Amino acid sequence: MRRYIAAGLLFMALSLPALAQDSRQAGIEEVIRGQLDAFRTEDLDRAFGYAAPGIQDIFRTPGNFGLMVQNGYPMVWRSRDAELLALEERDGRLWQRVRMRGPNGATHLLDYEMIEGPEGWRIGAVVRIPSPDIAV
Repeated sequence: MRRYIAAGLLFMALSLPALAQDSRQAGIEEVIRGQLDAFRTEDLDRAFGYAAPGIQDIFRTPGNFGLMVQNGYPMVWRSRDAELLALEERDGRLWQRVRMRGPNGATHLLDYEMIEGPEGWRIGAVVRIPSPDIAV
């Protein structure tokens, strides 16, 4: 009986990191998809709410933030679809790789910096990943 209890406890202990990772991934996906949906419907207040406090401080208003995204990240402003790829930690920062199709159908890779705060996950930055040159 003790062996079964010990084995059960060991299984639970080994499963906890995976469960925490799944929970973290689900929260991050909810934030990214929520912001993309908000941009598609031009709900700038909601989209701005997914930005980390540092980003909100820089742009001050949902309108300013929306203009920056519309002009600088058209693939985010009107994404057709998005696929979350690898989540990785680099230099103490958490980055979610996202592949998305922009309004013209082109595919883009972006890294979203994810910051966890008192209100949950927020987006701290979005960095475009250059497409590799393909020789023909």
